[in-house]
Amino acid sequence: MMKILIADDHTIVREGIRMLLADAYPAAEITDVADAAELVRKASKQKWDVVVCDISMPPGDSGLEALKQIREYAPATPVIVLSMYTTEQYALRAIRAGASGYLTKDAATFELVTAVKTVLSGKRYLSSEVAGILADAFADAATGYSVKNLTDREFEVFRLLAAGKSISDIAKQLILSVNTISTFRARIFEKMGFQNNTELIRFAIDNKLI
Repeated sequence: MMKILIADDHTIVREGIRMLLADAYPAAEITDVADAAELVRKASKQKWDVVVCDISMPPGDSGLEALKQIREYAPATPVIVLSMYTTEQYALRAIRAGASGYLTKDAATFELVTAVKTVLSGKRYLSSEVAGILADAFADAATGYSVKNLTDREFEVFRLLAAGKSISDIAKQLILSVNTISTFRARIFEKMGFQNNTELIRFAIDNKLI
């Protein structure tokens, strides 16, 4: 029997994904969880044919961190990442972290079943948009400042700073200390050449990262 694991912190999203997959695979055993910790626990304890997970879930660890742990525990399990963010923001990071496919939640209704069928066949599911971004990334020989130089956690802090969050707010959201977030901020400023938050926000807006 096919076993599918769904992870998303929004009940309505989990139910929608479940309905789509249950219609395509009526005999499948479908389990859903609401946070990254439970996702990693179940993925490490049981064998799954495919995992479908959100890229951003509580209790602090991002979906990318959960994905990396799943790859350690179950490297053969295909994982499809769903995201509310634009493809430009996270697709490359998700694929590099080991995702077998990447979909925006807007596209999931139309593409999820196709994506599942593709990864079950042993292939990666890349929409034309994602494929274009990956091609640009590998072909890009430009020098200078780029968010590609940031680690996944640094990029997560970068995005929250760009959204106007304070260091203390980010610390609470990611369940990290204020000192740790301050260190991440300093690294981001050094890598990106920012002098202040205004420059960071302007860069994020100009590059459509928020």
